[in-house]
Amino acid sequence: MPKFLIERNIPGAGQLTAEQLQGISQTSCGVLRSLGPQIQWVQSYVTADKVTCVYIAPDAELIREHARLGGFPADAVLQVHTIIDPTTSEA
Repeated sequence: MPKFLIERNIPGAGQLTAEQLQGISQTSCGVLRSLGPQIQWVQSYVTADKVTCVYIAPDAELIREHARLGGFPADAVLQVHTIIDPTTSEA
């Protein structure tokens, strides 16, 4: 199943409280349940003005539908083709 990175531009994201992040997470999980098991949220990284999420889904359109139903921006939906890390340098 393809893996995607979703860039969500959210000014002030890094200032969101734990309670606000919990509410956003609950909304996201509710939408995921309604869409079925073919889409999975892996994790998200919150920075100053952006939330970057990792999802597994059959296609980018389902990712965009999740964003639409949840009221979240999905400014970029990028399919991951390969994952590399420091061990990639080893022969």
